[in-house]
Amino acid sequence: MVLQKVCTVKAGNKIHRINLPRVVVVGEGTLTQIGEICKEFGFRSALLVSGTTTWKVAGEKVNDLLVEAGVRVETVRVSSATREAVETVKTQVKATPVDVLLGIGGGRNIDVAKVASLETNRFFISIPTVASHDGIASNLASIKSMGKPYSVPAASPVAVVMDSKIIQESPYRFTAAGCGDVICKAVEVRDWRLAHSVTNEYYGGYAGSLSLMSSQHVMDNAHIIRERSQEGVRILLEALVSCGVAMSIAGSSRPTSGSSHLFSHALDQLAEKPALHGEQCGVGSIMMAKLHNMDWERIRDSLKTLGAPTTAKELGIPPETVVEALCRARHIRPTRYTILNQVEMNKEKARELAESTGVI
Repeated sequence: MVLQKVCTVKAGNKIHRINLPRVVVVGEGTLTQIGEICKEFGFRSALLVSGTTTWKVAGEKVNDLLVEAGVRVETVRVSSATREAVETVKTQVKATPVDVLLGIGGGRNIDVAKVASLETNRFFISIPTVASHDGIASNLASIKSMGKPYSVPAASPVAVVMDSKIIQESPYRFTAAGCGDVICKAVEVRDWRLAHSVTNEYYGGYAGSLSLMSSQHVMDNAHIIRERSQEGVRILLEALVSCGVAMSIAGSSRPTSGSSHLFSHALDQLAEKPALHGEQCGVGSIMMAKLHNMDWERIRDSLKTLGAPTTAKELGIPPETVVEALCRARHIRPTRYTILNQVEMNKEKARELAESTGVI
């Protein structure tokens, strides 16, 4: 069996192992290569992790292609990214041992599959059907426990197979959300640099630059992505993969997750019906960019060009919830130093910030 190539580096005072995808395939009709990819790695058996909808979109086709390639296939359906779902997948792996797990679909299917892969010491292949988040190529996952999402270690994919036609035909809202998740990296990297200057936290220049470049690239090409063309989809997919690689290089989510993400996590806890993760991060980045004295108008205008939310109303979240989320965000993850640590965010200041940026 061909093993995943790795390298070991020293980051700050820690040594961590970088696992990067061996194969990244993007383009129309790429699902047809899944059989050959599994043969290349020597995989003889596979477990497909998908949802009901994503099974119809891509799972069934992947199943048939693997069977044709002589790969023994098992399947399991998940409906949420929870510890319970991870345990269900792990039980399936133990009952019918497999070489590789394939996460097919959106964030929850991929997150569950890659956590189960890590915890059962199996390889993982990522097959996204939407481009709504930066987890398609990362070694971290968001899993809910006790009703709240937590970032946990996960397997880095040995391969990422992205069929741009499938993603192009998915609801555009998911694509716009993915853009919001990438654009906010401009703020998150600034938070990371701030933490380095104030607390002497390790800062990885290459990982930070890779994440920042992805944000810049999506903003520069917002009008192309909005056209829903194959070119636009590829731009976003490549940026999302780059963000995942940045996390693997840094050994943490630091290049991609800062104050905008803390705001989004606070909304998840407070809102009766939260919006998509990338949508919330995009709106959060407008306000956090202003706190950093960055060009927040450019971030806002890029999101508008993309058709992504820029206001609480467009998120479907009451203004008061946004204000409360701004006050709570800093306390979501106390050990993560961001611009919010330098602001005494009471309700008055939170409302002023949200109003001054047009969020409420």
